[in-house]
Amino acid sequence: MTWNLATFNVNGIRARLGIVLDWLKEQSPQVVCLQETKAQDKDFPKEALEEAGYHVAFLGQKSYNGVAVLTKNPPEEILTGLDDGEDDPEARFLALRVDGLWVANAYLPQGREEGHPAFQYKLRYFERVLAWLEKNHQKDGRVILTGDLNVAPQEIDVYDPVRLEGESDFNPQVRAAFQRFLDWGLVDLFRKHHPDLKQYTFWDYRLPKSFQRNLGWRIDHILATPPLAKICRDCWVDTKPRGLAKPSDHTPLLASFDLT
Repeated sequence: MTWNLATFNVNGIRARLGIVLDWLKEQSPQVVCLQETKAQDKDFPKEALEEAGYHVAFLGQKSYNGVAVLTKNPPEEILTGLDDGEDDPEARFLALRVDGLWVANAYLPQGREEGHPAFQYKLRYFERVLAWLEKNHQKDGRVILTGDLNVAPQEIDVYDPVRLEGESDFNPQVRAAFQRFLDWGLVDLFRKHHPDLKQYTFWDYRLPKSFQRNLGWRIDHILATPPLAKICRDCWVDTKPRGLAKPSDHTPLLASFDLT
C-alpha cells in the first residue's frame, strides 16, 4: 500500500490549527510529525486532531518547543523523551512504533554562535539522538528519524552559502553532526530523489519577503534506514501552507512509501 509520512514545524499548534486541519484534510498522510507546538499538554488541541481522524501523541511545554505525532492507526508503543538519564526539561523528542516501523520525531535545538552554551547544547543533542539510534535500532531495521533538525547539510540547502557560512544551522560542526546520522546508516530521502534540486522548507519571518524571494533553508528532514529508503517512492516539499495568511515559517515535507 502507499503509506505517506509528513513532518511540519507548525510554530504554534493553536495559532496554526486551522491551517493544519485543512492540510490534513487535503493530504491525509498516515503519519504526521509536528514540531514547535508551543503548548503545554493540558492545552494541546487533541480533540480537534482526533476528530480529523488521527490518534495523537504529544509532549509539550509552555511557550516553547513541543512535539507531537499523529497516526491514522493506533501506535503500538510510545517513547516521550530520549530516556537516556540526562536531565532535560525541553520537549524535543517523541518516538513511537506504528504500522510495523519506528518513527522518531525530533526538534533539534536552534543553538547560537559557537562558544555559546546553546551551541554546545545543540551539538550534545545531536549526540544524544545518535546514541538513541545506536542503542535501540539497527540500520537494517525499519526506522525513520524526522523533524526540524535545524541543520542545512549542504551548500545547495541554503540561499546564500557564502554569507551564511558559520551560522548555527549551517555550521561545519553541526553539519558534521548531521553527517554522523548518515554514516550510521540513515538516508536523506529528499536528496535521494532530488540530488540537485534547490528546495527549502523554512523561510525566516525576520527577512523581508523571504518566501516571495525564496530566501530559504532546507532544515526539515526525513531520514530513513536503507530498507525504507529502498521502498520510498518520493520525498517532496509542499510549499502551499507557507503562502497562506499567518503561516508557520516552515512548510511540510512529505515522503511516500510502498509499505507492505
